[in-house]
Amino acid sequence: MASVNCKTAVSLFKRTLGLGPAQKPSGQRSLLTVSRLQERGLKEGRTVQKCFAPHNLATCRFHPACLPQQDSMSESLQTCYSYLNETSRSFAAVIQALDGELRHAVCIFYLVLRALDTVEDDMTIGLETKIPMLHNFHTYLYQAEWNYTESKEKDRQVLADFPTISLEFRNLALVYQDVIADICHKMGVGMAEFLEKKVGSLSEWDKYCHYVAGLVGIGLSRLFSASELEDPIVGQDTKLSNSMGLFLQKTNIIRDYLEDQLDGREFWPKEVWSKYGKKLSDLAKPENIVPAVQCLNELITNALHHVPDVLLYLSRLKNQSVFNFCAIPQVMAIGTLAACYNNQQVFKGVVKIRKGQAVTMMMDATNIHAVRAIMYQYIEEINQKIPLTDPSSGRTQHIISSIRNLSNGPLVTRSNYSPIYLSCAMLLAALSWQYMSAASQVSEEVHTGQ
Repeated sequence: MASVNCKTAVSLFKRTLGLGPAQKPSGQRSLLTVSRLQERGLKEGRTVQKCFAPHNLATCRFHPACLPQQDSMSESLQTCYSYLNETSRSFAAVIQALDGELRHAVCIFYLVLRALDTVEDDMTIGLETKIPMLHNFHTYLYQAEWNYTESKEKDRQVLADFPTISLEFRNLALVYQDVIADICHKMGVGMAEFLEKKVGSLSEWDKYCHYVAGLVGIGLSRLFSASELEDPIVGQDTKLSNSMGLFLQKTNIIRDYLEDQLDGREFWPKEVWSKYGKKLSDLAKPENIVPAVQCLNELITNALHHVPDVLLYLSRLKNQSVFNFCAIPQVMAIGTLAACYNNQQVFKGVVKIRKGQAVTMMMDATNIHAVRAIMYQYIEEINQKIPLTDPSSGRTQHIISSIRNLSNGPLVTRSNYSPIYLSCAMLLAALSWQYMSAASQVSEEVHTGQ
């Protein structure tokens, strides 16, 4: 068992780590966008240097294992890592902290899905062209010369130079190729299905989140097992892997209500919001703030039902780098939901966890006991905020009780556990995320005249 964008997985893939505001509008919301870091590719097959405490950072930052070492990579693989850093931002750091050949497989997996997502996002591509592209995208992995040069999206380079990505895809072991191609095919079909379709029922919400995030979790889990860093059960139990993606995706959708409204996008399920307003946009009106918050609380309650699966999934992981990769987005998500629960600010602006709080979670979430403690802490925070008059209060209390019962003994506090280690890449990711968040805040203050 392991001792153990910082939007995404995946992050899993899109917006997983920082769970910060979106970087750009798009037709759909998936797990492929987070904030940029400058962490570069580590030497092929090299185990990441372990640093045992944050106070060693001064040493870690300049340790050879923390510096760019791409001399053993092919030129095309180096190019792929450059694209990773340019498009995935903070997610690049945790990918490059993965052990051995799994690092390359996940890097290519990310870039393939980023290219697919770029096709879906590009509103200049007509549906008569886009739908066949989404359906057939997995076949382009085996076509050495295929590329697309007409995209207007900011990440168009991954389509224009797709031959480099597909080359490195074909250089992967067949067991990795099969996983990536299969997930790419299923995701492309799912994206095409929801191009002109809004999310209506809760089952459709789960289906949509499965296509854009659950499949990422399933694919990553299969890669973990294929690398033999994790047991076969990790890749075989698709229910748990799917829940990992759904928990992150639902958190993003819930938190980003106002941003999506401003961009003309709707991802909250009509089955829920229609109980609280005639139109989803009505929830942003000041006179509707009470039903709006009640709707918010019901959706958060729905998302919390994935927590037991998340904890069980994480408890099965044995490899430290995989645990860090998976656990950090999940604790960021529960912290974000706790900040959003019963919070009117979701309908007025941006709700984010504090920078120091986020970095602390990144540093702490290094073993299953610590992750459970973090999860329980935020579950209790939500419990303390449940209004007795809230229509879904009973359901919220019930799922919180179920999560509490997962513990074999009394609930522990985070002070009972300390991190075993964080790789240099993860330490740099935490500090870089904090630095960039502070820089972003300064930029916002300059633009608003504060």
